[in-house]
Amino acid sequence: MFFESWAEVIHMNGHGVYVWWSFGVTLAVVVGLVVEPKLKQRQLKRELKQYYRRQEMRSNNETTSP
Repeated sequence: MFFESWAEVIHMNGHGVYVWWSFGVTLAVVVGLVVEPKLKQRQLKRELKQYYRRQEMRSNNETTSP
């Protein structure tokens, strides 16, 4: 193993702040890239469901109108 203890892994000879900060930023970006499309998809499904309900109500109203 390259390091003798977990404290050395975290500290990394004085470079730990930069290494762990960049690791955290990268992780946040990757999580954002995974989560954001899922949220957009959920919103789009909701909007499409509402749209089709409105269209169905319109077509029902047109057929029942004199």
